[in-house]
Amino acid sequence: MPIKVRELSATEVRRLTHSISKTTGKEYNGLHSVGGVAGLLLQVTPSGAKSWVYRTRIAGQRRSVGLGGFPDVTLAQARDKARVVRDKIAEGIDPIEERQAVRRELLAARLSTKTFADAMADYIGMKSTEWKNPRQAQQWTNSLTTYALPHIGKIPVRDIELGHIKAVLDPIWQTKTETANRVRSRMETILGWCATHDYRSNENPAKWKGYLDKVYPAPGKIKKRGHHAALAVDAIPEFMTDLQKRTGTAARALEFLILTAARTNEVIGDKRIGKLGITWQEIDLKAKVWTVPAGRMKSGKQHKVPLTEAAVDLLKNMKPGAPDAMVFAGGNGAIPSNNFLSALLKRMDQPVTAHGFRSTFKDWARERTAYADEVSELALAHVNSDATRAAYARSGLIDKRRQLMQDWEQYCYHGKAQEAGEVVSIGGGAA
Repeated sequence: MPIKVRELSATEVRRLTHSISKTTGKEYNGLHSVGGVAGLLLQVTPSGAKSWVYRTRIAGQRRSVGLGGFPDVTLAQARDKARVVRDKIAEGIDPIEERQAVRRELLAARLSTKTFADAMADYIGMKSTEWKNPRQAQQWTNSLTTYALPHIGKIPVRDIELGHIKAVLDPIWQTKTETANRVRSRMETILGWCATHDYRSNENPAKWKGYLDKVYPAPGKIKKRGHHAALAVDAIPEFMTDLQKRTGTAARALEFLILTAARTNEVIGDKRIGKLGITWQEIDLKAKVWTVPAGRMKSGKQHKVPLTEAAVDLLKNMKPGAPDAMVFAGGNGAIPSNNFLSALLKRMDQPVTAHGFRSTFKDWARERTAYADEVSELALAHVNSDATRAAYARSGLIDKRRQLMQDWEQYCYHGKAQEAGEVVSIGGGAA
């Protein structure tokens, strides 16, 4: 049993200080018995902080029970708390375990009330540090804020069931299928993350396989995946004739984009995230190759583009700049606005997108030439896991691609029927 000591007064308690080693002079926490209840101590740290500790034995083990800080908990209150703990122990109750159980219940209650909006914010905030594209966090936020939060934003994630998910998806599954499936996938991810963190324990009602695939028709069976509006292959020669008559950086950027079958942000950059477009240091006019750095490629891998004679001439006619200067810059050398090319197409009265010219190129290569599909796929920098296409990708097929792009240039400017390109086998011979 703890030793009983003289009861200290409140004034004496205020005067208690930390301890100092007589041999080393080192300061350390002082523990002072204050009397009134056997085992009641005041702990004083070298910083001057004071707190109450009740030392006793529970089930044969020496235990310390914290009773709060001084002076928030007065001497009289500390003695009352110590007596309550002492009485509970006498009744067979472990006050430490009891306190931990209360904390667990409070934590569980806090976790169980986390809403989908809270979970969404936490998840996006956590993942945004690793997402490669800074716009990804905004895209998640925008889609979920628009379609999910009005229905499930205020609902605790533990309570979200199939009916809630259907309330989000029913209005858009048939009319905005691609968007609906993207929202569904993001809800599934967030609810899965919630389960990992013990915010919910039920089956994920937003998962597709084995669950929502029994409720909705597959996205691919509702309609074909939407594509960027593209110009018909037959319309390209006339369009290019019109484009060449136009002056200005936007016209030349679009012409270069078409000749190289490149993506918009690879050519003019992306002002929204401060990403530069093509710079002079990426161009080797002697070798007639444009090397697009990995950071600007969708695949995250460096991409070499063979340049045709027309593309080289176009670059030579542009005003040269420093190695890190953009070839197709906006005003004052800045990154062009995001509607730089779309505004030009609108002025030309063309209801298409700049990105759509990649589809036109692909249609031309597939329908009007005999080049192997892998050659045009590599020209478009499409990522393929297929072993055959991977074999093509390893070699780069730069010479065959150069011929493909030269044929594409010929068609763009002259509209002549192309002679069938030779189909190349993996080994390099004619197939």
